Amino acid sequence: MAIERTLSIIKPDATKRNLTGKINAKFEEAGLRVIAQKRIHLSKAQAGVFYEVHAERPFYDELCDFMASEPVVVQVLEGEGAILKNREVMGATNPAEAAPGTIRAEFAESVGENSVHGSDAPETAAVEISYFFAGLELVG
Repeated sequence: MAIERTLSIIKPDATKRNLTGKINAKFEEAGLRVIAQKRIHLSKAQAGVFYEVHAERPFYDELCDFMASEPVVVQVLEGEGAILKNREVMGATNPAEAAPGTIRAEFAESVGENSVHGSDAPETAAVEISYFFAGLELVG
């Protein structure tokens, strides 16, 4: 498997509960390395640009409000098959369907407040990473 990079966001419900370290420990235990990281507070407009792909969906405004409600931790994870591995560690979007031991099974509060975001494909990862990080910030 190839070494990949993927974007990870620790969402407001998790940062508010000081779960950043516990969540990052799960990524690291799975063999992923954090090669860039910062804590930011998105505006609703910034969240809207990031989630623009969902603009026509009924949950879009609520998602943007939520993502702007508290600080988030945006980070780039690197490792073999990082995109799929990250998604496995996160677990299903619905925490009730997430496998035991996954981030969402342990920490998510609901489908909407599900603690983490992860890129779903190499192309998406490249776009998402570049939204938050300049090339010099990626320290692998």
